[in-house]
Amino acid sequence: MATTTYSFSDVSLVLSHPSVGKCTITGEGVGSVTVSRANDNTQHDVAADGSVMVSKIHTKNGTIAIAIQQTSSAHVWLKKLMSYLLTAPTSEWAKASAVLKNPSLGETINMSGISPQKRPDAAYQQTGQQVTWNLMAATING
Repeated sequence: MATTTYSFSDVSLVLSHPSVGKCTITGEGVGSVTVSRANDNTQHDVAADGSVMVSKIHTKNGTIAIAIQQTSSAHVWLKKLMSYLLTAPTSEWAKASAVLKNPSLGETINMSGISPQKRPDAAYQQTGQQVTWNLMAATING
């Protein structure tokens, strides 16, 4: 029986914006990275006689949720990106891109047309917390 191994420390996410630079996330201060597709790629329409018409829908948009510690360098970079985008010309808004690599699973996911959905909610209490950045992507390939 073959043994397979997964390690989150092997996963890397590189976020970049032409005017802000790039941020490489390799696990430091990161709780999780979730890539979600927003739409179904197929739909079935059933007629009165029971025949089924299948539609192929070519959509690639979705979201990236990054749960990170409040004190992480990735959180600092994402705040910098958000501050820049809020004052930059509209043409800069969705110019960010990202590449997620998971070598142990042989996966590479390329994402483009990225913009922050909103600033993350923040909790301030006795111990440090994680915040979740939700980014929207116009295109997710992989």
